[in-house]
Amino acid sequence: MEQKDKLINPQKTIELIKEYGFDFKKRYGQNFLIDEHVLNKIVSGAAISRSDTVLEIGPGIGTMTQALCEAAGEVIAVEIDRELIPILERTLSDYDNIRIINEDILKLDLKAFLKKPVKVVANLPYYITTPIIMGLFESEAPIESITVMVQREVADRMRALPGGKDYGALSLAVQYYSEPEIIANVPQNCFIPRPNVGSAVINLVAHKTPPVEVKDREYMFSLIRAAFSQRRKTLSNALKNDSSLGLSREDVTGALKELALSEDIRGERLSLEDFARLSDILGKRK
Repeated sequence: MEQKDKLINPQKTIELIKEYGFDFKKRYGQNFLIDEHVLNKIVSGAAISRSDTVLEIGPGIGTMTQALCEAAGEVIAVEIDRELIPILERTLSDYDNIRIINEDILKLDLKAFLKKPVKVVANLPYYITTPIIMGLFESEAPIESITVMVQREVADRMRALPGGKDYGALSLAVQYYSEPEIIANVPQNCFIPRPNVGSAVINLVAHKTPPVEVKDREYMFSLIRAAFSQRRKTLSNALKNDSSLGLSREDVTGALKELALSEDIRGERLSLEDFARLSDILGKRK
């Protein structure tokens, strides 16, 4: 490859894959981005500057990594597929601000690993999007923002508001930790190989302090998970039916009455603040 030869080009991507005899692995959900317009939207949407350290998850052959290296002060690229490491070492050889790590991001102790604030950028495997995003937030690592390519319907769920069909446990969890904004819709022809679904780039700017106060965050999220595990049931029945909570229907309806909410309300009607207040009331009865 020529000096700083850009990979964001279908022909160059195909040539490199053929040269190394690389086979896409379904178990890693590999779809390489080949559209420069989308790439630029990701980098600009992540608001990366020379003062930033970027953590890229799943760099693939280094297409987006090249752009990140040119925009950021430092880039840490974590790639699970060891067959891609020699390709990355070649495609990123012109940059002295890159660190390539052959690890599974879900197994890294991010709080210990990340010593300074980072902005996360990733083209995530769709089957494992939620565990990665929640793992990042729950790690308590110094994460400023997460800008990721995800399945379009997952992006819609992340930013959904109470009452809509997309609103659920993921919406509440993401919005507890961050402010979500969809910055681009991405058609299937922007990738090699083409995924079966439409994609979107979503930017999650981490809250400096959570938007609601709650005495027991874990208990609140256990209520939220129970509420949406049977979303067609009333909230009181859904929570009563979760044996791990140990709540009676009367416990829940009493708490709802205290909040001036109908005893027949469903979980999808409650805001994050409602769940926080419900958690504080029911938590006293544990």
